[in-house]
Amino acid sequence: MDICGQSSPEGEDPSVSLFREYLRLKTVHPDPDYDAALRFLDRMAEELGLPIKKIEVCPGRVVAIMTWEGTNPSLKSILLNSHTDVVPVFQEHWKYDAFSAFKDAEGNIYARGSQDMKCVTIQYIQAIRRLKAEGRKLMRTVHLMFVPDEEVGGHKGMETFVKHPEFQKLNIGFALDEGLANPGEAFTVFYGERNPWWITVHCPGSPGHGSRFVENTAAEKLRHVMNSFLDFREKEKHRLNTSECFTLGDVTTVNMTMVKGGVAYNVIPAEMDVSFDLRIPPTVNLQEFERQIKQWCKEAGEDVTYEFAQKHMNQNVTSTEENDPWWSTFSGACKNLTLEKEIFPAATDSRFIRAVGIPAIGFSPMNRTPILLHDHNEFLNEQVFLKGISVFERLISALASVPACPAEA
Repeated sequence: MDICGQSSPEGEDPSVSLFREYLRLKTVHPDPDYDAALRFLDRMAEELGLPIKKIEVCPGRVVAIMTWEGTNPSLKSILLNSHTDVVPVFQEHWKYDAFSAFKDAEGNIYARGSQDMKCVTIQYIQAIRRLKAEGRKLMRTVHLMFVPDEEVGGHKGMETFVKHPEFQKLNIGFALDEGLANPGEAFTVFYGERNPWWITVHCPGSPGHGSRFVENTAAEKLRHVMNSFLDFREKEKHRLNTSECFTLGDVTTVNMTMVKGGVAYNVIPAEMDVSFDLRIPPTVNLQEFERQIKQWCKEAGEDVTYEFAQKHMNQNVTSTEENDPWWSTFSGACKNLTLEKEIFPAATDSRFIRAVGIPAIGFSPMNRTPILLHDHNEFLNEQVFLKGISVFERLISALASVPACPAEA
């Protein structure tokens, strides 16, 4: 029962003990303890007998990569990606301390990061541990990559790293990254993402005294803009609710998130701003969509302008055609599981991987599990977690055995 010098609680699987140990590391924003994660990963690399390379992508932001070299290292490699950071917690809403990794009588492990995505990190590590213990040799090289700052947009993590020469050197052919839990029997698999657009609309207008009917006010323009965006939101919501085939990833979500303006009750402001968070599926023509936004602003009144705080334009999706060697291998290794293919509704580091032309699948093998990422009382059951290790064991060995394609020969 002894694992890396730490005894497991009586009767607990060593993989579960390791998972709980990793969950207790406070890699939580706004000040993640990345050093603790790197020390843990150093120890894992030593136990697995794998070299670990650390690249400081931005000051204080380190990407760690363990590499298991294949028998044919000239072939394109397999990337197993995970992020080390987790989102903040509101402890008063939690049943247990969010960093205690408390396990209840049913085997549910409560901790921030239990679903997003420390489970997958440990599943990768334990799957590799098992494959090595069995004496397996894989044809393609496998890289386990651990990145910072995914939860704050990836700018000082994956977004910067994909442009780094060290990333190019990895020679990646196919990548796995995080997915979402599925409350049913099936497992969800993500082959693309919606594009996040964060937009602020500026509405200037005539100022004046709060006792008068001033013409051309900022508030009237603001109301027009809000109505245009929120009417569109209602239409998309209706499309989602009335169609069998749509998931959240198939429609555009619109949420008004900030409104600014005004100085006093009796002063009509000279400018008001409204901000929206839009998530746009890869099926939408982005140029046309922006023309629509321009039109809404024009209709709202004179001098209404907009600017983007974030505007992702890359719409690469990963092939899920049966004749694609990566996908057919992935689905073949999961043949005893029911897979549901979807567009990811939010954003993960996969979007940066796909943007540089590498196919990526988002997959966290968690079924019969409520979707609780970023939520209070995030948990994962130990049996679901353990089953996921076996899933990755099959997947990794299958993907690392995909025959050389003509371009690699």
